[in-house]
Amino acid sequence: MEQEICKYIVTGVGGVATVVVTPALLATLGFTSTGIAAGSLAAKMMSVFAVLYGGGVPAGGLIATLQSIGMSGLGWFGTGTVAGAGSTVAWMISSICNVTVKVTDGT
Repeated sequence: MEQEICKYIVTGVGGVATVVVTPALLATLGFTSTGIAAGSLAAKMMSVFAVLYGGGVPAGGLIATLQSIGMSGLGWFGTGTVAGAGSTVAWMISSICNVTVKVTDGT
């Protein structure tokens, strides 16, 4: 019973944490609400993708999508998708809830 509760808690926390961390991570990378920050990793990524695509960044591509999320947030679909992915990973990691640790005093 306790193991099931642990799994539910870990899974829920994983989903919530992913939704909270994703926008903060994008802002840290340089995908801000005012555009791509100069000198950031996002700017370097945009430069590489522009070279790969012959001078422009394609609409709907990775950089455009990340910048869209950085500017406007995840939206309802993105929030659900990110929460689902975070919950799934947390559920897989929750196998630690089934581990029994035995501590001995070494004597």
